[in-house]
Amino acid sequence: MLAVALANVISALFNLYEIIIIVWCIMSWIPRRPGSVLFDVGVVLDRLVTPYINVFRRVIPPLGGIDFSPVVAVLALSIIEMVAIRLIFILF
Repeated sequence: MLAVALANVISALFNLYEIIIIVWCIMSWIPRRPGSVLFDVGVVLDRLVTPYINVFRRVIPPLGGIDFSPVVAVLALSIIEMVAIRLIFILF
């Protein structure tokens, strides 16, 4: 019972971070003015996402001006989520 609850919480947190990465990508296409609410949201998302994305940017350079590191980052996050949930069921 504890393992299922813990797995659900971990899965929800991983899914939330994946959604944050996707929203960050979409917001990068929208022009923002300093001082607007959208700009402030963008700053917060930048601080949450950029450190994780930079890990993949070091390995995967932009190809033809397109940055594929968020795609790889979300895939890696999904793999880490699956491994973490399996470890929870093994340990508990």
